[in-house]
Amino acid sequence: MWSSLARKSRTMTCLFLATHQSSLPLIFNPSNSNVHKPSRSFHHNTLSNNKLSPAFLTPIPSLSIRAFCSNPSAKMADRAVQIQNSDSVSYLKQREAAEIDEILMGPLGFSVDQLMELAGLSVAESIAEVYKPSEYKRVLAICGPGNNGGDGLVAARHLYHFGYKPSVCYPKRTPKPLYSGLVTQLESLSVPFLSVEDLPLDLSKDFDILVDAMFGFSFHGTPRPPFDDLIQRLVSLRDHDQTHQKSPVIVSIDIPSGWHVEEGDIGGEGIKPDMLVSLTAPKLCAKKFCGPHHFLGGRFVPPSIADKYKLCLPPYLGTSMCVRIGKPPKIDISALRENYISPELLEEQVEADPIDQFCKWFDDAVAASLKEPNAMALSTAGKDGKPSSRMVLLKGVDKDGFVWYTNYDSRKAHDLSDNPHASLLFYWDGLNRQVRVEGSVQKVSDEESEQYFHSRPRGSQIGAIVSKQSTVVPGRHVLHQQYKELEETFSDGSLIPKPKHWGGYRLKPELFEFWQGQKSRLHDRLQYSPHEINGQQVWKIERLAP
Repeated sequence: MWSSLARKSRTMTCLFLATHQSSLPLIFNPSNSNVHKPSRSFHHNTLSNNKLSPAFLTPIPSLSIRAFCSNPSAKMADRAVQIQNSDSVSYLKQREAAEIDEILMGPLGFSVDQLMELAGLSVAESIAEVYKPSEYKRVLAICGPGNNGGDGLVAARHLYHFGYKPSVCYPKRTPKPLYSGLVTQLESLSVPFLSVEDLPLDLSKDFDILVDAMFGFSFHGTPRPPFDDLIQRLVSLRDHDQTHQKSPVIVSIDIPSGWHVEEGDIGGEGIKPDMLVSLTAPKLCAKKFCGPHHFLGGRFVPPSIADKYKLCLPPYLGTSMCVRIGKPPKIDISALRENYISPELLEEQVEADPIDQFCKWFDDAVAASLKEPNAMALSTAGKDGKPSSRMVLLKGVDKDGFVWYTNYDSRKAHDLSDNPHASLLFYWDGLNRQVRVEGSVQKVSDEESEQYFHSRPRGSQIGAIVSKQSTVVPGRHVLHQQYKELEETFSDGSLIPKPKHWGGYRLKPELFEFWQGQKSRLHDRLQYSPHEINGQQVWKIERLAP
């Protein structure tokens, strides 16, 4: 990535607030940003306590990678990867790329190790977006002597922490402290360093991902030994593709090694990477890249450089360090599958009370910074027996059940009026977990609904009045006009009255199922159902076949 000069100088999650009583129910207030430790037990009768401080809903940046689960690429999730039309993105000439590096490490005050760290992290995140460690665990980073090789060393370290099993081939080491430090970091993680002689002739047998970090955009001339041989080994992997044998994917950092930085693979006999991770901005040769996955990384370009070079770069979303360029490849839906890797869910390890078990898992989802862990699918059915589902947000949980709020004139409300039974489904993708809850439903007290309504942001209160939920409206302009009128009416800060048609429901649980994804579809499913023993109601725990 870095120029020769550089070589010389070089969501919403929620937490609970435990206040006056440890039995505080789970209530969320988006208007407050304080974060407190969650309480373990909940009782609904404290909802009416006027002295109670409700718990607060606080946005927390989503983590891109969750190394403790098998699905770090998932919608990381808690974030989407922006797709940018490749024709609208700027491409740099070699001279421009070198000038930008000089500016970054000159007047803008960046150090080479800072840029290398950001670049390597971007590469690791890009790999994790597409190639899950459950299927592509064995990684070989082939690193050259310059800064492109340093990017590869940093990427290998991050991939280790993301759950991959990296190895490194670093045949031409430099004695500079920056590089020797990266080697020491990897050795402290027991990441193996392999010589060229140690590598198998057929790289497809021992590795799932090959990271090409040999040469960057400042390289000139013909690759010398041993890199000429290493490049040919990567080129030869095309023969496996043609014979339909399993072949490792190739990820090139910034420039496929051996390509001309502006003209690309001139002879047509060079490396054909499956993924290209451009850094800072794509180089001209990236226009010749025909692989399925092109990402941009290195989220450090300041506006002054973007303006000076008239760069058109895609926006990075959330906390992401990478962004996809161009459309993703078409996918065979029938081939989409996940081989989950999770801790076992054993009967002797779960809580005796399913509410306590739910709260334990909910805390885990919060700690993992999953987006909206209180989101749940609510399924209802009316007189005709036809089911309908929609996503709603959990706003309270206690020993009496699960609480949410809605419009009493909505379809789900009509269904519940006809048939006061429903099911809830929580799905926590990042933890490979889901929870199903079935039970009877009744409205919460007016006092509870009133208290929660006035804990909401004023905009949400006005929105609840404006929306005649599930009815047909001529267009968004009608809603906006009504909203503006009410906003003006209550601009003096006066109390906004809760609509009579708005309030909460509580589902009283009659059955729970806790699901934990496992390998080969041998998932854990533990069902809690109520039973009477010696005149007392207890929960019976049974394992269900996956």
